Amino acid sequence: MPQDPFDWIDAEHERRLAAGLVRTLRPRSADSSLIDLAGNDYLGLTRHPEVTAAAADAARRWGAGATGSRLVTGTTALHARLEESLADFCGFEAALVFSSGYAANLAAVTALCGPSTMSGVSPSVPLVVSDAGNHASLIDGCRLARAETAVVPHADPEAVRKTLEAHEGRALAVTDSVFSVDGDAAPLAALAEACREHGAALLVDDAHGLGVLGEGGRGAVHAAGLAGDADVVATVTLSKSLGSQGGAVLGPARVIRHLVSHARTFIFDTGLAPAAVGGALASLEVLRREPGRAARVRYVAGELHRRVAAAGLTAVRPDAAVVSVRAPSPEAAVRWAADCRTAGLAVGCFRPPSVPDGISRLRLTARADLTDRQIEEAADTVLRTAPAA
Repeated sequence: MPQDPFDWIDAEHERRLAAGLVRTLRPRSADSSLIDLAGNDYLGLTRHPEVTAAAADAARRWGAGATGSRLVTGTTALHARLEESLADFCGFEAALVFSSGYAANLAAVTALCGPSTMSGVSPSVPLVVSDAGNHASLIDGCRLARAETAVVPHADPEAVRKTLEAHEGRALAVTDSVFSVDGDAAPLAALAEACREHGAALLVDDAHGLGVLGEGGRGAVHAAGLAGDADVVATVTLSKSLGSQGGAVLGPARVIRHLVSHARTFIFDTGLAPAAVGGALASLEVLRREPGRAARVRYVAGELHRRVAAAGLTAVRPDAAVVSVRAPSPEAAVRWAADCRTAGLAVGCFRPPSVPDGISRLRLTARADLTDRQIEEAADTVLRTAPAA
């Protein structure tokens, strides 16, 4: 009898089950009573009435979908407005919107590090220098770029400098601005200096910086004084601080022009739905009008950290909105998160293989719209349900 081609999936599931690493989907209701420290709605804008009204209006005017790729029918006047607004707000020359932040990162890395597609051009093999703590989308971009990739120790500009010294030709350093596991910030100014010493470009994924860091939430790249520089490119997501969906690449106009012609996740993907574009535009306007939201989310993160650390838990001091609290084991982390949920608090749970260092954590994501009472309740719940070390 022919072998079942998917038998191996059952065996893999049993191994993951035995290791306590099976992932499950948990649909949430629209009216959940949980205090949410698991999502990424940092500024509390995803249900803001102006944002939801703008999303609904865009869907009514432009339709439920973009109808095609950006180069065919998927670019609306709304997309162009969002790109102009993002570039202006973040301090860059130009922007290009994608269907997700993941797609934006894949586009930026592959298009800026891939081989030339024009005949007669044979540059040296480009080098990508990637931080060991980078997000999966940057890692996958490095894999797909087919360039030489060097993974360097986390947040180590000197390691980047030494790696670039040993390479001749085109090079790009890639890093998160704020790392999603522990919430620590990259030393962007020092990384830019190391790149400039060797003529390399710097690509920064500012997904966790936009709306939280910088003047009025303009992002970590802006805060580092690098926004708009000719050798710096940033990517952002619209699904965190802006409470919508999608992503964007920000940078010099010639870089954006290059992506339009070379980025496969732009050329062959359907454009971002108009409702998401309209929602993101409205969120940007709210943030311009209420810049204090950025400071508030940093305050909330600091308060959560202060309370859990004062009680003796091991927590990383947040540089933005993410507070990472260590758990003694993967199993303990899962139980801890479940106990928090039962007590009325939703938290993130990170464990191997999602974390490269093998350390399991609860991840608390601060929100600007949490009240002082909710901050106190959330911290008390984390402490009350904490497993024994």
